[in-house]
Amino acid sequence: MLQIKNLHAGIDGKEILRGINLEVKAGEVHAIMGPNGAGKSTLSSVIGGNENFEVTEGEIILCGEDLGELAADERAHKGIFLSFQYPVEIPGVSVTNFIRTSINESRKAQGLEEMTASDMLKKIKEKAELLEIDRKFLSRSLNEGFSGGEKKRNEIFQMAMLEPKVAILDETDSGLDIDALRIVAKGVNTLKNEDNAVVVITHYQRLLDYIVPDFVHVLMDGKIVKSGGKELALELEERGYDWIKEEMK
Repeated sequence: MLQIKNLHAGIDGKEILRGINLEVKAGEVHAIMGPNGAGKSTLSSVIGGNENFEVTEGEIILCGEDLGELAADERAHKGIFLSFQYPVEIPGVSVTNFIRTSINESRKAQGLEEMTASDMLKKIKEKAELLEIDRKFLSRSLNEGFSGGEKKRNEIFQMAMLEPKVAILDETDSGLDIDALRIVAKGVNTLKNEDNAVVVITHYQRLLDYIVPDFVHVLMDGKIVKSGGKELALELEERGYDWIKEEMK
């Protein structure tokens, strides 16, 4: 579903990603872990199409289509979803209006008619209940005055409404208490199926207690240096990253 081949990218002339190779198949959950400065958030930004980063080599392929020349909004319409580590506040734009516009723009890009108001309301109600979101929350300005947990829950609500092919969750667990973490994880687990895939970027094993990965990858110095099953995350929690650095020498 998502293939990344020999991806090199950087910013302001500084190379950050130094040859990333990753293959994510439909129905799979992949976790990417690594120390600060390893390039995890850069990877998510580059996949999402953040134009501040320059790709100097390699390919990003979604369902057989090279995304290299596509802008961020075009990638979103194709089925890439990026949940931000620090969601932006947008005063004056309600959560509902933002979602409605996002869905209809994607449908337009795919040659589909706008979703009817009744279908939209039905879907909003269904997904809000899934994520235990109060209906009053939906009329508030996007992320304005939201707690950390509310912002992250709103990101997963957007994911639920947009139904992407590949969802990339960039440190969704940062700043969450245990209750918010459980609700966010429940939403992700309910939404994943055999027709989509999830890439979770995290520092901590605790998120992976709730969103159990099929594969765990360790990113260091801009490269994936080790991959394994969910037990690798437990080993990282226990031993840190120094032992992997020793293996690399």
